[in-house]
Amino acid sequence: MLLHSNTIGEGKPFVILHGFLGMGDNWKTLGKQFSEQGYEVHLVDQRNHGRSFHDEDFDYDILAEDLKKYCDHHKLENIILLGHSMGGKTAMLFAAKYPEKVKKLIVADISPRFYPIHHDAILEGLGSLDLNHIKSRTEADKQLSKYVSNFGIRQFLLKNLYWVEKGKLGLRINLEILTKNVSEVGEALPIHLKFDGDTLFLRGDRSEYIVANDEHLIKMQFPKASISTVCKAGHWLHAENPKEFYQYVMDFIEEN
Repeated sequence: MLLHSNTIGEGKPFVILHGFLGMGDNWKTLGKQFSEQGYEVHLVDQRNHGRSFHDEDFDYDILAEDLKKYCDHHKLENIILLGHSMGGKTAMLFAAKYPEKVKKLIVADISPRFYPIHHDAILEGLGSLDLNHIKSRTEADKQLSKYVSNFGIRQFLLKNLYWVEKGKLGLRINLEILTKNVSEVGEALPIHLKFDGDTLFLRGDRSEYIVANDEHLIKMQFPKASISTVCKAGHWLHAENPKEFYQYVMDFIEEN
């Protein structure tokens, strides 16, 4: 089974991996900007997300193998690899396991360490959506607001809604399996794994996903890593300050 993707542009291969409960389409605007600079941008849906296949197995080893199959199928070599949050963990593991495939690695707002489960309210809220009776996004948003107060996060989550048929909404994510395996999302990168290639970690100045204590671990597992901070941005730094995020990425990937 092969991951679904939306490919934009032509040129050097640039693969983008979304975060937990996201999809490649979340990156369409930035993807188009990167493609305009001479890159073939692959907006990939990871398994159980977006339009990719649903499967009971779900952990980072499997997500990294999915990406390996994808790159082999599309004959992608020397890729620029960018991953956000869960996608960043997949990207880190992939780069450590297959360094010959990765020219440059960009990790957005996640470190290699363990993170405790913190998606409970979101998953409970999504699970409360009775799509046999909810007939509009507005109704879905009203129900989800009982669990998730942040409007922006709700809008991000509700991008998973789609029309299965006229009058019938569905969720693209495999909610049952993702809820069952949510502990896997916070798993640490195995401490013995390293990637010696060029790496950029980007963090939001309003986010607590990468803190000062993470810097030693990052440097230990990614010796050539630099860490930069995107201003006026939280965990969704690429959406909250796309201009600065784009500039950091372009400066890094165009650097010799």
